[in-house]
Amino acid sequence: MSCLPKCPKRTESEEEAHREKARRVAQENVKRLGLDGDPDLQFLLGGGELVKVRSKSWKKNRFFKLQEDCKTLWYESHKKFGRKQTFAIDDIDSVRKGRQSEGLNNYTHDSVEDQCFSIIFKDRTKNLDLMAASMEEAKQWVNGLDKLISTTQNLNRQQSTEHWIISCMRKADKNSDNMMTLKEMKHLLRQVNIEVDDTYAAEIFKKCDESDSGTLEGSEIKLFYDLLTQREEIDIIYGKYSRTEGQMSAEDLLNFLWKEQREPVSMEDALKLIDKYEVDQTAKQKKRMSKDGFLIYMQQEDGCIFNPAHKPVYQDMHQPLNHYYISSSHNTYLMADQLKGPSSTEAYIKALMKGCRCVELDCWDGPNGEPVIYHGYTLTSKVLFKDVIKVIKEFAFKTSDYPVILSLENHCTVGQQQLMAHHLISILGDALVTKPLGNIMPTSFPSPEELKGKILIKGKRLKKLNTSLSSNGVVEDGTVSEEDEAADCEDGQKAKPKVCRVLVKTFKNTRSTKLSRCPVSVQKSKIKLAKELSDIVVYCKSVHFNSFEHANEMLAFYEMSSFKESKAITLAETSATAFMHHNMDKLSRIYPAGSRTDSSNYNPVTLWNVGCQIVALNFQTPSKEMHLNQGRFLPNGASGYILKPEFQTSLSSQFDPSKLSEGPWLQKKTLNVMVISAQQLPKLNKDKQSSIVDPLVKVEIYGVPADNAVKGTHHIVNNGFNPMWNENFQFQIHVPELAMLRFVVEDYDAGSHNDFIGQYCLPLSSAKNGYRHVPLLTKRGATISSAGLFVHLVLMEAE
Repeated sequence: MSCLPKCPKRTESEEEAHREKARRVAQENVKRLGLDGDPDLQFLLGGGELVKVRSKSWKKNRFFKLQEDCKTLWYESHKKFGRKQTFAIDDIDSVRKGRQSEGLNNYTHDSVEDQCFSIIFKDRTKNLDLMAASMEEAKQWVNGLDKLISTTQNLNRQQSTEHWIISCMRKADKNSDNMMTLKEMKHLLRQVNIEVDDTYAAEIFKKCDESDSGTLEGSEIKLFYDLLTQREEIDIIYGKYSRTEGQMSAEDLLNFLWKEQREPVSMEDALKLIDKYEVDQTAKQKKRMSKDGFLIYMQQEDGCIFNPAHKPVYQDMHQPLNHYYISSSHNTYLMADQLKGPSSTEAYIKALMKGCRCVELDCWDGPNGEPVIYHGYTLTSKVLFKDVIKVIKEFAFKTSDYPVILSLENHCTVGQQQLMAHHLISILGDALVTKPLGNIMPTSFPSPEELKGKILIKGKRLKKLNTSLSSNGVVEDGTVSEEDEAADCEDGQKAKPKVCRVLVKTFKNTRSTKLSRCPVSVQKSKIKLAKELSDIVVYCKSVHFNSFEHANEMLAFYEMSSFKESKAITLAETSATAFMHHNMDKLSRIYPAGSRTDSSNYNPVTLWNVGCQIVALNFQTPSKEMHLNQGRFLPNGASGYILKPEFQTSLSSQFDPSKLSEGPWLQKKTLNVMVISAQQLPKLNKDKQSSIVDPLVKVEIYGVPADNAVKGTHHIVNNGFNPMWNENFQFQIHVPELAMLRFVVEDYDAGSHNDFIGQYCLPLSSAKNGYRHVPLLTKRGATISSAGLFVHLVLMEAE
């Protein structure tokens, strides 16, 4: 006997009426998205059979269909429970055409390339791999989903809010009569993350129920919507500056831009904003901005905290490579932890698509003579070296045209090293840098601009670079020290046995017995290096670090060292100026400590402060440190390259982040931040209707030690839809060029740690003054649709 109540079966006429209503709702939503009559979207609404691919043996037919809200994709599931499954279009990061996922590449044949596609999710590690019945159907699915994702992302916040609330209203309208009872209204309020007491709910309902019928319909629902979405703070600002018959004239708008937004703009700029954002044609003809137009402006790019002038590549990209911070990943192949998690080509795709410009490849001898990539002496899975290189070739320059560095940690025998070199040369082709540019011996790094579309190899090299350019520079295979992060320790000496004991203890409860290969005392060993692999290391030759003096006197500019985080942080704290000068001539790579088996991260700001370029983080781990990394590389076209401040590249500089002496770096500022309000914060427990967030906001500064600070608001009880704080904070900033500004929204919990809701991080130098909208991102850095903060910023000279 089933314990689940069965829904009464609809009659044939009821079923037809239901289908007709669904069609009508779907067409309304299609029209609202501006895709009326689009054949690809109509195809999605009709749905169709697709083959879901999980393995060579698991390939199942499933029916997929876009739901009437045009926001959700439904697919059938044959699980015993939860047969109907859905996911939001907002949750999709991209749709990848062809066999461009690890699963489809491994489990399907070349002949079905044109029938395959993958749905990549923002906050999930697993993709949805699918195969259509024909190339034409696959094309329709991909085109339809691409249009839907693009259109949804390009909705202005007002349109997005309207689309979302109307969708919530339909869900709240339980009996589908296009009317709303008091009970349904309260259900809707909980859906949009507001909890109100019964008395207040009844008051709102009575105010909107102008016909006194006990239900809201038509214009009454519109009135309720207007009350719900009213922005009191915007009304106050608009009211202060709209001095021309209740509207903002171009002069009024210009006055607002000067006084509040502190923008050096002209009347022409004010008129352009009116033309761009005003929705009322009468107001536009009179060169005025209505309140609706003003709200749209405040919520769009021109009203965002992030300076739109910093969105494209705007920095000088013609300076030497070592003058830039470079977005860098550690153990890029890993999808999870460092001990037993999966290795995957997908991890490289995700990192490269996030603008990462330095990826790591730990290379070991594999079966059948083919080298593999995995975390040695652990239970992590293996992936073929050649498959990784193919993926890098395909995705290296989709997000950024600027050079990619492949950091090789080589543990292979000569034969497999030769095959590695062959794969690199044959797969990457002309993109691979195999000789210095211009075939002349360089004295400094080329620029990112000169290296556009190029891939550099970082690894061991047998001889100095000039031997490759001399006529008698014949080099045979030779012996070099093995580059192994696991062998590094604090003092550069032989690692102590206790390091290995920690690893063995960690593995104690695993079922594998393969750990016997791990030496009792890990130490650097020698390996034979193949000439073929050595020859393609040009600008990034790996060498052991002895001291800054030794590096300055004995090493060429292209010879670089890797530092474990603890060693690098110690040097940054005790020899900051020397470290910075080292980085003026050479590249430095920093990587997380081996003890971070959970793939946690260290604070990258400390190393950026002394000019380290390749500060490698575990990209797979959502964390504050990755938020800082995403914020650091947000400007400059998300190119993965950020030009360092001049005081970090000037030979005369004596900058020390811990001892702030007078110099061009010292530009004392006062930052005033007013956290005004938030809009449409996501529900954290969507399955529980009564679960409403109690939000608070933290404002954080990361930079030189004197600038680090965290301040926060009080929490608002039971309101994630439109909470208002109006709280002011003041920060003293000493080195603004190195400062990062981060906003964090949390759900207050008196009994335990607060729950994370959203965050946003950017360089202080890219933050705009005035009233600004702050978009919110998930832990993994994906945009939370419609959610945001409203703040007021003023950065001024310190008194």
